Amino acid sequence: MLVPIKWLKDYIDIDMDIKEFADGMTMSGSMVEAVEEIGQNIDKVVVGKILEISTHPDADKLLVTKVDVGSEVVQIITGATNIRENDYVPVALHGANLPNGTKIKKGKLRGLESNGMLCSPDELGLDAESLPNGADMVDGIYILEHEYPLGKDIKEVLGLDDKIIEFEITNNRPDCLSILGIAREAAATFGLKMKYPSMEVLGKNGDVSNYISVEVKDEDLCPRFAVRVIKNIKIDNSPSWMQERLIKAGVRPINNIVDITNYVMLETGQPMHAYNLDILEDKKIIVRRAEKDEKIVTLDEAERNLDDSVLVIADGKKAIGIAGIMGGYNSEIEEDTKTIAFECANFDSVNVRLSSKKLGLRTEASSKFEKGLDTEIVSIAMNRACHLIERLDAGEVVGGMIDIYPIKKEKRFLTLMPDRVKWLLGVDIPAYRIKEMLQSLEFEVTVEEGLKVGIPSYRDDVTMEADLIEEIARLYGYDNIPSKLMDTTFTQGGKDAKQKIRDIVRANMEAQGLYEAYTYSFVSPSIFNQINLKAENPLRKAIKIINPLGEEQSIMRTTIIPNMLEVISRNYNRKIGEGWFYELSKVYLAEELPLRDLAYERDTLAIGVYGNADFYDLKGIIENLLSVLNINKHRVLPSNHESFHPGRTAELLINNKRIGYLGEIHPDVLDNYDIPTRVYIAELDFEEIFIQTDLAIQYKPLPKYPSIERDIAVVVAEEITAGQVEEIIRNKGGKLVSEVNLFDIYQGSQIEEGYKSMAYSIAYRSDEKTLNEKDIAKIHNKILNSLASQVGATLRS
Repeated sequence: MLVPIKWLKDYIDIDMDIKEFADGMTMSGSMVEAVEEIGQNIDKVVVGKILEISTHPDADKLLVTKVDVGSEVVQIITGATNIRENDYVPVALHGANLPNGTKIKKGKLRGLESNGMLCSPDELGLDAESLPNGADMVDGIYILEHEYPLGKDIKEVLGLDDKIIEFEITNNRPDCLSILGIAREAAATFGLKMKYPSMEVLGKNGDVSNYISVEVKDEDLCPRFAVRVIKNIKIDNSPSWMQERLIKAGVRPINNIVDITNYVMLETGQPMHAYNLDILEDKKIIVRRAEKDEKIVTLDEAERNLDDSVLVIADGKKAIGIAGIMGGYNSEIEEDTKTIAFECANFDSVNVRLSSKKLGLRTEASSKFEKGLDTEIVSIAMNRACHLIERLDAGEVVGGMIDIYPIKKEKRFLTLMPDRVKWLLGVDIPAYRIKEMLQSLEFEVTVEEGLKVGIPSYRDDVTMEADLIEEIARLYGYDNIPSKLMDTTFTQGGKDAKQKIRDIVRANMEAQGLYEAYTYSFVSPSIFNQINLKAENPLRKAIKIINPLGEEQSIMRTTIIPNMLEVISRNYNRKIGEGWFYELSKVYLAEELPLRDLAYERDTLAIGVYGNADFYDLKGIIENLLSVLNINKHRVLPSNHESFHPGRTAELLINNKRIGYLGEIHPDVLDNYDIPTRVYIAELDFEEIFIQTDLAIQYKPLPKYPSIERDIAVVVAEEITAGQVEEIIRNKGGKLVSEVNLFDIYQGSQIEEGYKSMAYSIAYRSDEKTLNEKDIAKIHNKILNSLASQVGATLRS
């Protein structure tokens, strides 16, 4: 926000160096971004009056002028053609400095002496946006509007002896988005007295209700709406002092009526708008939601398409403005307008922000409303505008004000205990000093049990005792609060068990030659069709994002398989013939849709390989990981999954609980991802893997007694897995079976069709004695009987 110091001085008496002022404001919480001294490079440029103009005797395009600069009459030669006798102009005297670095000296032009230079706006560092309306200064010499004292410094005349401070205002302090708000902060910071501008309105003729009626249909989006009527208005340029202030604050002057609304917005922080009452249908203002497909042409002459989420200001038949954003072109004030309606209102901040974003239309007014303005300031701003109408003789204010304010803002009070200030800040500030600081910020303070503090209506950011203490801290001065170590016990940070397991998993994956991938959690709804999931599959219950970047990232993923396939597709189609990848990330599952509680974020491990790899490589990667995590009771059994190849899919069980699937991806799915080679993927529930992990290391002594090995070859049905056979051997062999190894699988002419031969080497050992043949035969026969009864195994002869 741009704040001209000369304007600020209307409300507080600042008598200090600008750097000291800027530093003080920054330290008290009002961040100063920049300070501009607009006329600092102009020197010895004064007001002059042209007394005579004649043609140069030796140059047809040069004029010889006699100019009165107060202390003397000087001769100046110029090539300008827009000057006349008796014009008041800026004159750069001998030794003058200009903003562009030019230094003016006496000299001769075609034999005649020239003792200075008449200045154009450009030479004074002024552009078209920086010039008041109504002055003859677009081309050539700057012709001043009024008769100023001759010899007066031009910086004073044009307001170039000013400084402009740019403040960075945080979103929680909309009260500081105004000159008065900054003045309040400065008064509290430097212990100055605040002077408020006059709000007195003399006009009492007539009754506003005879000119216009107002209806607010959506009070939730418009808590307060006020209207006053001005009749017999006179459209003209604003006075130079008002135009000068608007320009310095970054607003272009238009005419006296529009300038008054902009001036009040900058001064008080409350946006206003003026409607041409002469052309309003039914002489009525209605605050309502826009109708579906309703259109309006705004003041920038652009047509806007509206819907019922946008609040509009309407007359009896049509929309005449978008609430809190911009007025309509159909109610614009024109040169022949005689009666206007001043609108000053408060609109819902969220609705203004959403409407502004939807329409792609952001204005100075919307940027203020979307931060949340004080409803109490509406009447103050309205009276200030009407006061300026009378002061500038721009019209007659009709008596009365329509003010629809159904739910008044209640005064808020907080209790502050002075000892809490010391406890939080670490400094002992007397209670009377705390009271003075809060009162300087216009808080009402009474002494009860502690201090009872009444919060100003414009300070919605103050909601608790800690906020009051923060106000005290910034006025006391953060630099005055001594630095010291916290009175606390320090503890050493570290990773929790789950984080450590994640690190182990990553290290193991990378040790096995896999590259880590990290993909987006936002995915497209089309992925479920791409990986062949049926309509009733629970994974299709995905959480939809309210404001997605696009359809391709509109839901939260419930599986990582599509992401892994995209990674493999991208690599394969960039001529990378082989790839091993893993991703340890979250999937997002909902118990019901729409969401009522937070989604369940489940850590999931996905592994994908292609190229010189097959199912057993993938299975080996998983078994190696489980071994590192000391998870022993696991099995890999045949299974089915819609995304995987039938007959080439398995499930991983740990302690008989399914952890996930692994196998070859279905050819139809591969076609959907433009992958013409076989791909093997596993998706495992990392949360369950973490639960089953046991990193406790148990040591046992080297065996004292020898082992005895026996080989068996059994014939079983094709669907029986090696894991099932091994599990029976270990369960029935108990502690005496120290090792089981499958060393051969045979199918051929000697084996009946539909069966296979599986040969195992079994090592027997006891920790208590040397086993004899009798001991081994007993347990060996028990294993063979169990294999026969449980999986129909027969010894191969």
